[in-house]
Amino acid sequence: MTAADSHDIIRVQGARENNLKDVSVELPKRRLTVFTGVSGSGKSSLVFGTIAAESQRMINETYSAFVQGFMPSLARPDVDVLEGLTTAIIVDQERMGANARSTVGTVTDANAMLRILFSRLGQPHIGSPQAFSFNIPSVSGRGAITVGGKTEKREFTQLGGMCPRCEGMGAVSDIDLAQLFDDSKSLQEGAITIPGYTADGWGVRIIANSGFVPGDKPIRDFTEQERQDFLYKEPVKVKIEGINLTYEGLVPKVQKSMLSKDVNAMQPHIRAFVERAVTFTTCPECEGTRLSEGARASKIAGISIADACAMQITDLSDWVRGLDEPSVAPLLKNLQHLLDSFVDIGLGYLSLDRPSGTLSGGEAQRTKMIRHLGSSLTDITYVFDEPTVGLHPHDIQRMNELLIQLRDKGNTVLVVEHKPEAIAIADHVVDLGPRAGSEGGQVVFEGSVDELRASGTLTGRHLDDRARLKEQVRSATGALEVRGASEHNLQGVDVDIPLGVLVVVTGVAGSGKSSLIHGSIAPRDGVVAVDQGAIRGSRRSNPATYTGLLEPIRKAFAKANGVKPALFSANSEGACPNCNGAGVIYTDLGVMAGVSTVCEVCEGRRFDDSVLEYTFGGRDISQVLAMPVTEAEGFFAAGDAKLPAAHAILKRLSDVGLGYLTIGQPLTTLSGGERQRLKLATHMAEKGGVYVLDEPTTGLHLADVEQLLGLLDRLVDAGKSVIVIEHHQAVMAHADWIIDLGPGAGHDGGRLVFEGTPADLVAARSTLTGEHLARYVGA
Repeated sequence: MTAADSHDIIRVQGARENNLKDVSVELPKRRLTVFTGVSGSGKSSLVFGTIAAESQRMINETYSAFVQGFMPSLARPDVDVLEGLTTAIIVDQERMGANARSTVGTVTDANAMLRILFSRLGQPHIGSPQAFSFNIPSVSGRGAITVGGKTEKREFTQLGGMCPRCEGMGAVSDIDLAQLFDDSKSLQEGAITIPGYTADGWGVRIIANSGFVPGDKPIRDFTEQERQDFLYKEPVKVKIEGINLTYEGLVPKVQKSMLSKDVNAMQPHIRAFVERAVTFTTCPECEGTRLSEGARASKIAGISIADACAMQITDLSDWVRGLDEPSVAPLLKNLQHLLDSFVDIGLGYLSLDRPSGTLSGGEAQRTKMIRHLGSSLTDITYVFDEPTVGLHPHDIQRMNELLIQLRDKGNTVLVVEHKPEAIAIADHVVDLGPRAGSEGGQVVFEGSVDELRASGTLTGRHLDDRARLKEQVRSATGALEVRGASEHNLQGVDVDIPLGVLVVVTGVAGSGKSSLIHGSIAPRDGVVAVDQGAIRGSRRSNPATYTGLLEPIRKAFAKANGVKPALFSANSEGACPNCNGAGVIYTDLGVMAGVSTVCEVCEGRRFDDSVLEYTFGGRDISQVLAMPVTEAEGFFAAGDAKLPAAHAILKRLSDVGLGYLTIGQPLTTLSGGERQRLKLATHMAEKGGVYVLDEPTTGLHLADVEQLLGLLDRLVDAGKSVIVIEHHQAVMAHADWIIDLGPGAGHDGGRLVFEGTPADLVAARSTLTGEHLARYVGA
């Protein structure tokens, strides 16, 4: 064997990223390695934060300094040795960019291929591929240009496919003016009710001093011209208090600053305003297709590009297969392969015009996988973050085959996973633990799946767990009626969802579960919905700021010491002046990776020394923020530091299984499962009788699922109604009532195929869910 053949392992030595404690592992190349362990044990820190991050950083360093200047600079992970790395491709669960113009077709290149196809074969022929793009407007212009003393006349035209009425958005917005201002007041009295506009703020000062509208007259007394200028005036330059500024009517200003952004990405108070003030209706001109009349008129075999994008991908794939045009054969072959990949990966129920921001985490991850399935590259390291998320047990088998296919092509596949069905196919398992947070970060087992079973680690012990069906189910206290639900693929579903019990909604991916619950139940009064949307927060955000826990703590410190609360915020007056409350100093080295060093003045504590002299219950503010949730819960429960408001929040964090987190830990270091449970803990404070949870077992270890079920039981026993959309069989077995949708996905789904108790579902075995649940409980 030559030296070249000996590189068959990836060697990690001394990894200390986040909570890892000098971890050393050797991972076999061209094999499928699964990383297991409780949520927060350090799996992501090892796989994503160390191995994948260093691989990406080293690839970036092969580019010239000029190119690197345009790329995000990545810091070197905290590890002693990393050997045998290969190019890493990360397929994570981050939601796709929720840009309002982004669709399934635009993120996967399917639209690009369809546009070329229609520009070649469409009749009547209307122009280049740009003429079929809803992101390109039609423009024309003419003018004169002088070059070297010689003047030439030039004309410019560009034919785009954008619908001129809705500008390619598919929907037009109507603004309810009553939500923008109170017409009984003047501007100086605070008539404008838009978030961010105060009576003495710059926005209002510009309007009041522009000379177009009076600041001291109630809006209802404006003349017709003043009202027109106030609401709709085109941008015009004005000089106010010696500064050159632009004055613009209120409606176009709101449209530019708020309506052009994706609603889901907004801060909660702005989102609430937009949802109140704006009604979105389907564009009457393009009927929601986003395309101009010309683009819709050009057809191939009677189908326009708008029809093609609206088809379910399984149908579109069949249509493309029926096109026999030698002149575009290579294009048809590539398009066919792409569409077949969608079907193979279980996403055949989507359509290309589906906005990418509406995909669930699991759907987004599988959409990203598509571009790698047909790749002829080998010796790549593919890194997956829980690829089974959002998959029905029936679909997990399919996902397993794809992972094995990638491995068999000669690639190294690293998978972070909790589902026993997915762990079963591993060639090699690395189990991290023994617990989470500061009690984790160690390798507790390495070896095969059979050895894991016999190892006695937490994962090993729970690997063969099987839930039992409940012997007694609770009785409903009422029902939420849903009649004729037809959102997305739902086919006029009528169902009564029982109240006062634990209801689990099941069905294969794409069967219509989210459409039914989020479309018909979540918008109702008294319903608290916890979805899988990402938590937004910077590296300065932590569980204390996110849950509102810091507020009572700051006030208690201020009261005990007779000073103001702002001193006890690292984002306000109490911040260390050297690092501005970040705890670390970031040094930007241009094209090189930036360096962060612990602030030598506050030693990472983030507060000014003078603030740390104030104590409450014998601790300073930095010591309180360094406490784990369980310790803080005891600290604020009794004695000098008794603080019921803080204790209630900490109790909820403990209930959802986050007792090990320190309350000042940056949100950016939390795993996906931890973030969802943090969100759940926050929503548990809301006054609502019905809780809707969307796959709460995401990112949860087998051992943590039991704790979650205990939490759901406590909620129901406290008189709440809990509706859970879930694929995990342990949760199904624990339900009082199951609503199963199907029988398939897309237009093959959207129907109610079963409603009743889990025992009846298992006995009937009439649906896919029933068969898998029966197998799971050993019936």
